[in-house]
Amino acid sequence: MKNRAIALSAAAALVALATALPAAAAPAPAARSVRSGLDCTTWIHNNDPLTGGVDCTNNTGGPITFHADIVCGWAPDVTGNSVTAWPGQTQESSGHCAIYSSGIGHIGWTVE
Repeated sequence: MKNRAIALSAAAALVALATALPAAAAPAPAARSVRSGLDCTTWIHNNDPLTGGVDCTNNTGGPITFHADIVCGWAPDVTGNSVTAWPGQTQESSGHCAIYSSGIGHIGWTVE
């Protein structure tokens, strides 16, 4: 009887943990930041929470090439497409996490 109670208690703890994990993996809100001459806004797609990216405006006098860096929870992280923004131009780099991902946890960008 005691072993049965322990087993039921352990099962209940696992169920509680499994239901709490998706809440911890909620999408990050859009962020805006200026770095390396780029004025960027990150985003997560409204209809597909596994798709995200970054829109960057080039505030310099020359072209800047960059890509999105997407953290995908339990799935491998994703590098978005490489794009070049000319002075004053806005470009977008995006990517999609694997279907088994726990969700997008963070989006950043890298200047190449």
